[in-house]
Amino acid sequence: MPFSADDLQAIRLTLKLAGATTLLLLLLATPLAWWLAHTRSHWRGPVNALVALPLVLPPTVLGYYVLVALGPRSPLGRAYEAVTGATIVFSFQGLLVASVLYSLPFAVQPFAAAFAAVDRTLIETAWCLGASRLRTFARIVVPLARPGIVAGVVLSFAHTVGEFGVVLMVGGNLPGSTRTVSISIFDDVQAFEYARAGRTAALLLAFSFTVLAITYRLQRRSGRAWPLGS
Repeated sequence: MPFSADDLQAIRLTLKLAGATTLLLLLLATPLAWWLAHTRSHWRGPVNALVALPLVLPPTVLGYYVLVALGPRSPLGRAYEAVTGATIVFSFQGLLVASVLYSLPFAVQPFAAAFAAVDRTLIETAWCLGASRLRTFARIVVPLARPGIVAGVVLSFAHTVGEFGVVLMVGGNLPGSTRTVSISIFDDVQAFEYARAGRTAALLLAFSFTVLAITYRLQRRSGRAWPLGS
């Protein structure tokens, strides 16, 4: 059997986490990226730096602060426990929060670059013809910015699949709840199960290569690069 039951469970959990994270990022990063692409506010620089912080911050540091912010002694943690009767840390919900924060720049930066590349004249013309801002965004901006949006979605999904430090800090290592593929590989290596670790690692390697190939192809089609971290 190529993958054990535990490995398959970890793969399913990872895909579930990556899918949920990508969906939330699509909803949250789109308005933020639009604002960053067009605002002239003096807050643009600090917000850009805050969004890009996970690119340079060690994952364990980010995981520590998320753990403190969501812990049972924090206001957010107490409020969540009062409503649900369970703690948010060391749970799938805690992993989801941490993953959204950690992968935020991988969605916002490609989105913002794509939105900034849309000809402003087309947008203003649509407004002058009576189209609402929402209709203009849906009918003009999104089609023209599609390569950047798709790239952000793909990168966010792939980045979540490969997370390790953040998910380990916030979720621990609970089979079926917080044990992701990257943690599964770590456990296999710790147990000297190099064959199992090698199979799972090869799967992630192939997946990562495919994601990068898709992203670079989208960059060529759009004629614009999305340099993460800039």
